[in-house]
Amino acid sequence: MSAMAAPMSPVSAVDDNLIGAPQIYQTPTIRPSLAEAQAWCKHLANTHYENFHVATLFLPAALRPHFHSVYAFCRASDDLGDEVADTATATRLLAQWRTMLSQCFQRPQDSRHPVFVALQPSIQQCQLPIQPFDDLISAFEQDQVYTHHESLATLEHYSRYSANPVGRLVLLVSGYHSEEVMQLSDEICTGLQLANFYQDIVEDWARGRRYIPADAMQRFGVSNDQVASRRFDANFRAMMEFLVADARARLQRGSRIVGLVNRDLAATLSLFVKGGFSILDAIAAQGFDTLKARPVVSKSKKLGLLAAAFTGKLAAIFLPTRQQGISQ
Repeated sequence: MSAMAAPMSPVSAVDDNLIGAPQIYQTPTIRPSLAEAQAWCKHLANTHYENFHVATLFLPAALRPHFHSVYAFCRASDDLGDEVADTATATRLLAQWRTMLSQCFQRPQDSRHPVFVALQPSIQQCQLPIQPFDDLISAFEQDQVYTHHESLATLEHYSRYSANPVGRLVLLVSGYHSEEVMQLSDEICTGLQLANFYQDIVEDWARGRRYIPADAMQRFGVSNDQVASRRFDANFRAMMEFLVADARARLQRGSRIVGLVNRDLAATLSLFVKGGFSILDAIAAQGFDTLKARPVVSKSKKLGLLAAAFTGKLAAIFLPTRQQGISQ
């Protein structure tokens, strides 16, 4: 994967029909109004991922359209790369999506897809750069050709493109720009990414992907055949204990960010951090055997997380404004 995004080239004719994409992402013939585009993004966010919808409820109302538009871009990018069975088609769609992204930054008046119409005020008002958006597309392009990871280092590099840009966009939308908060966000996003990988080992294997790093498998004596046959043993358990501990440490290091941002954003970030811990706890609760069944976070646990986030929201209302620990 390239360490840097390719520089933007001048945009000429843009093929934004996205032929072969899931129907939901087809570009309308007529450019939607800003209100229509924002409503489309809000609907996608509210119906596609419950946790994201809940988290945005703890944010100031003025920020929610920005979060919806950023989420819609991330969700669409992921689906164009992941929900299309044919690799060649997915690669073509992602290339088109990148061209449409460039158009959104260079000739925003020509954009017709609701994602890019809705993104325009977010880009302008929040001074969002193109880099994190382009990085996400790069990650989903890489998914088409690099399906088995060799080490934790390659997973970190992958998360640099696939997960960390999302956290950085959340901070930028919220008005935070310091490198310290960005690095703490990277720790959280990488930890969450790894937690989800370890939760979905069987499902990813069925899709031809292995996010368990080969160096950890070799260290603990776990083979590809063992994963394929879903054969759990002491070696697999030891490997998962090691990987879960590593992901937990990343979340723990990044959680310091909660004390450095305003309470509205802190409630949202805390919800995601605790959600990551809950996934790792669920893996441990079933003896680290992620081959027999996908670990799930119970409904009661989710309600507890929401209650904790709601308490944070109440604190934002009744307590004095928190002094920032760092420069934004």
